[in-house]
Amino acid sequence: MNKLWAPWRIHYIRHKKAKGCIFCKVFKDRRDKKNSVVLRSLHCFVLLNTFPYNNGHLMIVSNRHVPGLENLKEEEILDTNKTIIKMLSVLKRVLKPEGFNVGINVGKCAGAGIEKHLHIHVVPRWAADTNFMPLIADTKIISQSLRELYDQMKKEL
Repeated sequence: MNKLWAPWRIHYIRHKKAKGCIFCKVFKDRRDKKNSVVLRSLHCFVLLNTFPYNNGHLMIVSNRHVPGLENLKEEEILDTNKTIIKMLSVLKRVLKPEGFNVGINVGKCAGAGIEKHLHIHVVPRWAADTNFMPLIADTKIISQSLRELYDQMKKEL
């Protein structure tokens, strides 16, 4: 059995899971640093993923609670895409990744953890980001705290 000590997760385990949409709550709550909201635009906001696949994994979240792209108005689509492009540029300056995965999981069977509120994942990638740890030990190492990354990204905006 593999063991990975992650004592910071005890807060998540011990507390009751909130009812309702987490993205809607974050949108309404203006404590951006506490919620890891890096940027707010007219129709979407950018949130660092609390459980990232890689350092710099963020989500562009629609301000409106809609399930898919087809539910967005034209101005929301434009703003969301401009925000994706802006965040790719910021991540390039801050983390210097060699590539990105940009994607949307639509529906539970496609991997959507929050399936009723549209959000787009941006995951920075490096040639060596898949090494022996995830392959052999089934463990992913994230080498930077969310707070440190948040502060670096805010300086770049």
